[in-house]
Amino acid sequence: MQTDNKFFDDLAKLGQSAVGTLHGVKSEIESAIHARLEQALMTMDIVSREEYDVVLDMAKEARAKNLELEQKIIALEKKLNAVKTSKNKTSKEVKK
Repeated sequence: MQTDNKFFDDLAKLGQSAVGTLHGVKSEIESAIHARLEQALMTMDIVSREEYDVVLDMAKEARAKNLELEQKIIALEKKLNAVKTSKNKTSKEVKK
């Protein structure tokens, strides 16, 4: 059984309007908080994720290159020591 009661219709419309208004207020508050946080983070000296990833990749490449160069230095030192050792042996043999 349905009745045409203006009071309940108006109350339902008021409720819908209140819900719509609260949703709009919620959106406004969220955007204001987001803007405020973004502004606060911009004043801090914080890097973005993209910048961090780029620097991290650069550091990994530098570390790999450093290890490669270290291995080359060790190999060259071994060769140098071998040459010095062979020169010392030949110079000792010549003195005899």
